[in-house]
Amino acid sequence: MRCVIARFPFELTKSSVLESMKGIKPEPGTGEFVTIGRRHYPVKQVGQVITRQDRRDFSAGEVLRAMTQLGFTCRTLPKAALVRVLNSLQQASAMLGTPVSV
Repeated sequence: MRCVIARFPFELTKSSVLESMKGIKPEPGTGEFVTIGRRHYPVKQVGQVITRQDRRDFSAGEVLRAMTQLGFTCRTLPKAALVRVLNSLQQASAMLGTPVSV
């Protein structure tokens, strides 16, 4: 399938996207994500891998449109998944009023 991402035409197939994302670990992300295999990848990460362009060069909408047309499941990350888990030291610091480091 031919699609345009960041004003450049790309010939993408579902199998080529699967091959490109093979061995890539999903980054923690917020917002939209694409389900490839059993993993959930942030849209911008997928766009960067398949186009080999900087993430600032394209919008998430362009990648979402292309991935949807190829048959991948695209969704928005639920708000509950955005909650950050603190380890015990970070929890104790937060309880004492000390800023929590990331």
